[in-house]
Amino acid sequence: MAGFMTRLFVLVLVSSLFQECLAATFTLANNCDYTVWPGVLSSAGDAALATTGFALETGQSKSLDAPATWSGRFWGRNLCSTDSAGRFSCGTGDCGSGDVECSGGGAAPPATLAEFTLGGGGGGMDYYDVSLVDGYNLPMLVAPQGGSSGDCGSTGCVMDLNGVCPSDLKVASAVDRRGR
Repeated sequence: MAGFMTRLFVLVLVSSLFQECLAATFTLANNCDYTVWPGVLSSAGDAALATTGFALETGQSKSLDAPATWSGRFWGRNLCSTDSAGRFSCGTGDCGSGDVECSGGGAAPPATLAEFTLGGGGGGMDYYDVSLVDGYNLPMLVAPQGGSSGDCGSTGCVMDLNGVCPSDLKVASAVDRRGR
């Protein structure tokens, strides 16, 4: 099981107190044995976070601060490269911007999504889920830490579904989808 658990793309939501107003820090960690390029999309009406896309090598993590009432999604992109014209694209989860930054573009299927609504519920509660509505490309886990109330547990799709996916539903690629 230890080898299996080291191949997750992990999102950690840490609720904290910043300047007397509740906010959150998202820590994205790449526990996969290949590079993952996280994409970030804020919901309509919410400000973009400090970055909308970046690379995470194996074992790296990056933290992003979000305001108390932010809503949006994160996903992992893989099989990414830059062509001879300088256009960046990914085999899964591509956001269509032509750059590492997604700049308001969402993930093209297949993409495992982590969706968040901070302070949007009764009593200012945070809501989160891992969704396969746009397909599956990477194992993902959301593991909340900190916070002041509620019984928030980890959630995600931690099994590598690519190995059990029927061949007629897989995205065809000359390279293994896991990037190896």
